[in-house]
Amino acid sequence: AQTGRTTQRRQEEEESERATGGHGSSGSQCPAGSPANLPHNRGLERALEEAAASGVLNLSCRKLKEFPRTSANHDLSDTVEADLSKNRLADVPSEVCHLVALETLNLYHNCIRTIPDSIISLQSLTSLNLSRNQLGSLPVCLCGLPLRVLNASNNKLVSLPETIGQLHSLMELDISCNEITALPRHIGRLKALRELNVRRNLLCVLPEDLADLPLVKFDFSCNKVSTIPVCYRKMKQLQSLQLENNPLQSPPAQICIKGKVHIFKYLSIEAKMPDSLYLPAMERPGLTRPTTGRSVIEGVSLFPSRLKCVFSSCERPVAVCGSAWRYLSCFLVAVVFLRTHKSLESVDPQFTMRRKMEQLREELELMEQLRDLIESRLKVVLPEDLSSSLMDGVVLCHLANHIRPRSVASIHVPSPAVPKLSMAKCRRNVENFLDACKKIGVSEDKLCLPHHILEEKGLVKVCITVQALVEEGSPKHSALT
Repeated sequence: AQTGRTTQRRQEEEESERATGGHGSSGSQCPAGSPANLPHNRGLERALEEAAASGVLNLSCRKLKEFPRTSANHDLSDTVEADLSKNRLADVPSEVCHLVALETLNLYHNCIRTIPDSIISLQSLTSLNLSRNQLGSLPVCLCGLPLRVLNASNNKLVSLPETIGQLHSLMELDISCNEITALPRHIGRLKALRELNVRRNLLCVLPEDLADLPLVKFDFSCNKVSTIPVCYRKMKQLQSLQLENNPLQSPPAQICIKGKVHIFKYLSIEAKMPDSLYLPAMERPGLTRPTTGRSVIEGVSLFPSRLKCVFSSCERPVAVCGSAWRYLSCFLVAVVFLRTHKSLESVDPQFTMRRKMEQLREELELMEQLRDLIESRLKVVLPEDLSSSLMDGVVLCHLANHIRPRSVASIHVPSPAVPKLSMAKCRRNVENFLDACKKIGVSEDKLCLPHHILEEKGLVKVCITVQALVEEGSPKHSALT
């Protein structure tokens, strides 16, 4: 598995190099006519002379194992940019740490295993590229530099220093293609961070503190993350989010593939749902949310991908299927009930929470049956928000006419010019539907009231009415009457 991971990483690096073609990310071949293709000593001398004159030192692609000894013959004290990429350096040369005016240092694609503490002397350094080396760790002293860009990708890092939060000016951090298992807890202190790349590591959990950062780009693809923290919905400046190749459960895969907007909508909805409502007397072993370990009441349990209503009388959980809006609606029913009735047991000895939760389970099943009744007979697919799809009375009137043709003589329907009916027309449709139910034979005690439909507050009663209507119109019932 490790060999496969290494091979895949190497292929990925080579593809990236061919695509970008720049220093630190370019292909392994040096361009024709570059100083590296000049005679060795002559090329080094010219590069050192140019650095002394321009402040830019380019020693890339020279197969160097150490810093040129002839550098002592040149004044490099004003060097602000140094490129030592694609060499064979095993350490950061001590001569580099003496270039105190250095602002940009590129050590890409060497064999560097450690960073010396003397690098702390580079107090003007704002950009450091350490990618594609053999680093097993980053020194604490690195966090004392005024870095704005730090690239430590394609190394052997297993962790980051806890003091990384001291890099208050850091705007870009790339630690992709390493073996990091967790991000340090102080990473949330990087208040200037705009781009974070942790791709292809071993991360299982994303820190919630990242939500407070002004991230514009965030890549955590190819890790082991199963849950995106709900607080990430606060990342208002985020423009690019890469999360593929993770075993994500919350949000579920079908949400993630739709992109950032849908992911954030899901997180916003889940943020409105309490993880648990704790009732000690009704706690049931085994019903815990894996990510938090908190206890969940017997009646309502919120899982990362769906809401389940669980009752002791059921042999298996009852799952409320559909979109997140329907989960929220069902969950809020339970929340409102619990808040309203939490003291009833002390008032009425006959009252039990278990009985009320059983009632809630039955109501949820009725609502599912209502959807099935309408969809199967009218051959339509109703919107996820069932209440709002029925409130104008149009669907219900069509259902009545399906049960008994022309039982509703006139139906007000939306048009392209007026896509939404007025409340007066909605009320007329609803009243016509209820009149049709009476004519067909639905008894008064099974008839809902107009406001149950119009105000979306009595879906259970509407279900009872529709069930009675369907029964009255069934062939078996007609034969008996």
